[in-house]
Amino acid sequence: GVWRQTKALLFKNCLIKCRTKKSSVQEVLFPLFFLFWLILMSMMHPHRKYDEVANANLGTLDTSMLVNFVIGYTPPTRMAREIMKKVAFDNFEDGIITEEYLSEEELQEASAFKPSNFVGVVFNDAMSYQLRFPDSVAMSSIYMESR
Repeated sequence: GVWRQTKALLFKNCLIKCRTKKSSVQEVLFPLFFLFWLILMSMMHPHRKYDEVANANLGTLDTSMLVNFVIGYTPPTRMAREIMKKVAFDNFEDGIITEEYLSEEELQEASAFKPSNFVGVVFNDAMSYQLRFPDSVAMSSIYMESR
């Protein structure tokens, strides 16, 4: 019954493997080659682990760079207005210019016409947001590997 059919099938597969030695060796060696290649690549670019940074007083913020700094935000909800008011006046003596926009498209258009000191904030809800920088902002080379 079943044992005889299983034994016949195993014998047939062994005969096929013996007759096609080249493809049988390739079936074994190609995965081993790719495994070796992955191990080699991971050894060439090891993951960096950064230690925890202790709390430290960083001193006062140099506000001279923030002169005429503009933060645009959308949507103009009550919570967004409160958050942006706190950002503009509680943290800086002179305050930062905040502008509200009705939609994200208006925010993008405004950032195209504004100088390079414009940053957009898009509030997804009361607890999350996304920052929108103009294309002229230079990206740090430190974080290029992690992308």
